[in-house]
Amino acid sequence: MIHQIAEHRFEGLPKADAQGPAHLAKDLTNNGNLAQIAHNGQIYTLRITRNDKLILTK
Repeated sequence: MIHQIAEHRFEGLPKADAQGPAHLAKDLTNNGNLAQIAHNGQIYTLRITRNDKLILTK
């Protein structure tokens, strides 16, 4: 059931790569425009711009 709900949220979007999961940017930012992502002991910032583009910075 949860898998079906998750699939519904991605309707109309390109299919996720078979190599990994797909995430909606607004979910990562909690409907805001910034998210902190930890990777290999480093913190990265994911930002959604006013032009609706994604920027990932270290």
